[in-house]
Formats: sequence, structure tokens, C-alpha cells
Amino acid sequence: MLDFISSSWWIIIVVLAALAGLKTINQGTIGVVTMFGKYRRVLHPGLNFIIPFIEQISKRVSIQNRSVELEFQAVTADQANVYFKNMLLYAVQNENEDTIKKVAFKFISERDLMQALSRTIEGTIRSFVATKRQAEILALRKEIVEYVKDQIDQLLEEWGYHLLDLQINDITFDQVIMDSMSRVVASHNLKAAAENEGQALLITKTKGAEAEGNAIKIAAEAEREAARLRGQGVALFREEVAKGMSEAADRMRQANLDTNVILFSMWTEAVKNFAEYGKGNVIFLDGSAEGMEKTMKQIQAMMVKQIGADHPTP
Repeated sequence: MLDFISSSWWIIIVVLAALAGLKTINQGTIGVVTMFGKYRRVLHPGLNFIIPFIEQISKRVSIQNRSVELEFQAVTADQANVYFKNMLLYAVQNENEDTIKKVAFKFISERDLMQALSRTIEGTIRSFVATKRQAEILALRKEIVEYVKDQIDQLLEEWGYHLLDLQINDITFDQVIMDSMSRVVASHNLKAAAENEGQALLITKTKGAEAEGNAIKIAAEAEREAARLRGQGVALFREEVAKGMSEAADRMRQANLDTNVILFSMWTEAVKNFAEYGKGNVIFLDGSAEGMEKTMKQIQAMMVKQIGADHPTP
């Protein structure tokens, strides 16, 4: 065995060197190979071979999406401090060799890249905010994101990256400004509530007045109809009374009787009805002979008038 090893030592060295040249690149990662410090080629995911002791993997570049949170301050045109919290999502543009070379050699380390990226975004947002007033900032969240994307997309491409998404998670101001904004919101809410209550009261009053007016109108219509019906009833009653009196007078005349007899009978019948159906009402009648004679003459005159209407002179 020792003889074999001593005679085949060079074969063992070759095998060990070959094994040392086998390199594995994980999925989602690109290997950057250099030779004597100079870029040579890239290695894709899987098992790869490099020249032992001559080539080496200087960097492993991740092509997966990466995110980072940024916090910074800006000042508006009216000198109000604004505090931003952002979430940045970015990734390597593609797996092309030129792109990987940019990513691998533009910055010394990942830390330097993040510092340059955060400072670039911070400066871009600050320049945008400096042209706006404090009251406008909260409503310009979307515009800020679009402005930042337009400004840094080209710069990221030069570094081999592209911006996938930028989200502004939070925008805050100094506590004094936050308190004043809260008071403004509260006053607006109170104003809106008062306006709503006023409109509701107006609607209630209006509907109540309409209902009351309709009720009065209906009552008036009903009273008018009742009065009309009462008038018709009284007219019919009088007509029937007159007809009865006329017929009674005709029959008494045909029987050669004195009409004063029926008039007296009608008078006593009326007094009887007054007593039975008066329901406590007080009716004053002249019971003297003169009063009775006067009443009889009035009734007789009414009968004569009715007879004349029923039997007009040809």
C-alpha cells in the first residue's frame, strides 16, 4: 500500500485538486469567478468546476428580492418637520453577465450599497417635500412614491438593480403639529355633526308642518262635507214638513174643517217633541194667548205660502 502511494502520489494530487475545483452554487445565487483578482466568468446554480488555486469565487450575488426599511426626516416649504417610514423592495435586474458584473463590483460591500440607496431615496423625497406645504403632504403619498421611482430607476439600473416597490408606511409630524391637526379634524367633525343635526331638524320640522297642514286640510274638507250634508238634511226636513202641512190643510179644507185645528195640533206636537228630545236644553216659548195666536198666524202664513207654491195661479 505504501508502495502504491509513493509511486502514485501525483495521481492523488490530481484527484484532490479536481475535487477542490468542484463548487456548488445555490439556487437564486450567481457565483462571480476571478483569476488573480480579475473578473473571469460567472457560475450559475448547480455544480460547477473552477481551476483550483488559480480561479476563485470572489462573490456570490443573490438575485432574489430584497427589502429594507428606511426612516428619515424632511422639511416642508412652510418649515414643518415630516418623518417618513418607508419599505423598499428591490432586486438584481437579471442574470446577464454584464448585470452581475455591475452588482459585484460597483460597491465594496452590501452595506455600502444600502447606504448609497437610502441616501439617494432620502435626498429625492426631501427635494420633493421641500416644494410642498405641510397641509399637502398627507394627500401626496402616491405622488411622492411615483416621483422617487422616476428619479432613482435610472440610477439603480447603473448599479445593476431595479426598484420593485416603494411603500410609505407612515408619515408623521412634530407633536405640536399633530395636536393642531387633531383639533382641526375634531372641529370639522363637530361642524359636520351640527350641519347634519340642523338638516335633520329642518326635515323633521318640514315633515311635521306638512303633516299638520294635511291634517288641517282633511279636517276642513270633512267639516265642509258635513256642513253640506247637514244643510241638505235640514232642507229635506223642511220640505217634508211643508209637504205634510200642505197635504193636511188640503184634506181639512176638503172635509170643511177649520185649519186652525191642525195648526193647534202641530203646535202642541212641537211642544211635546221639545220636551222629549231637548236633552236638558232650555227653550223659552210664549204661552200667553197673544203669543200663541201670533205663532199660529205665522204658521198659517207659511202654509198659505207653501200652498201657493204647490198650486200656482194659472
